[in-house]
Amino acid sequence: MSSKTFFITGASSGFGLAIATAATQAGHTVIGTVRSDASRDMLSRTLPALHTVLCDVTEFDRIPDVVQQAEEEHGPVDVLINNAGYGHEGVLEESPIEEMRRQFDVNVFGAVAVAKALLPRFRERRRGFIVNVTSMGGMITMPGIAYYCGSKFALQAISEVMRSEMAPFGVHVTTLCPGSFRTDWAGRSMVRTERSIADYDSLFDPIRQARQAVSGRQLGDPQKLAAAVLTLVESENPPPQLLLGSDALRHVTSRIDRLQQEIEAWKALTVSTDG
Repeated sequence: MSSKTFFITGASSGFGLAIATAATQAGHTVIGTVRSDASRDMLSRTLPALHTVLCDVTEFDRIPDVVQQAEEEHGPVDVLINNAGYGHEGVLEESPIEEMRRQFDVNVFGAVAVAKALLPRFRERRRGFIVNVTSMGGMITMPGIAYYCGSKFALQAISEVMRSEMAPFGVHVTTLCPGSFRTDWAGRSMVRTERSIADYDSLFDPIRQARQAVSGRQLGDPQKLAAAVLTLVESENPPPQLLLGSDALRHVTSRIDRLQQEIEAWKALTVSTDG
């Protein structure tokens, strides 16, 4: 595997930390963003080969300067891992619109801002690889995570357009669509709206309880995901999206099957509007 320079957002935990660890161990140069001095200090002790930079991805105006400084200090970035993000859980009717805005600021606008800081550099160099971490929740939905799924669906669509626009310049774009993994997504990293409407108790309370019960015991192994990412970025013909995890494969395949059935069932009405 050729040596590359990675720029990873949200490198202090979860997928970001797993990918940063695997990449540094494989001999790559890794620049990782963190949001606090405490995280920076922790990583300097546990992963000293990682080059950390303080950056909140919602500080949109600051991101181009962060990327420029990173390239001045460590050389041209070859791979962007747009990983920073978090989960929001809550019944749609109960969840304040401000929580949706924050979810999109981090998961969508932050990811796009970081990508846009690197797009001109990749385009001019005629090479580069962007991995936007979405979720199986960017291709399917589940009750209680409307804001999260909405943000991941949005990033999924934006990534497909980005892929088409950057392909003529030799720049690859793939969305990473993990299922359930043993990270803090469903634990301390998740924002949960408090319950307030009893009508939703029977639908949503069991979902919330089940999600909390399996947190930390999910089937997916973050280290194996990191290994898969290192394989992905070596590909000369990467996919538009890469599902990771047997649950992601099962849920997305089921959704595609249902969609095909719905299209067929309503086909006559669909084509009736031509003319």
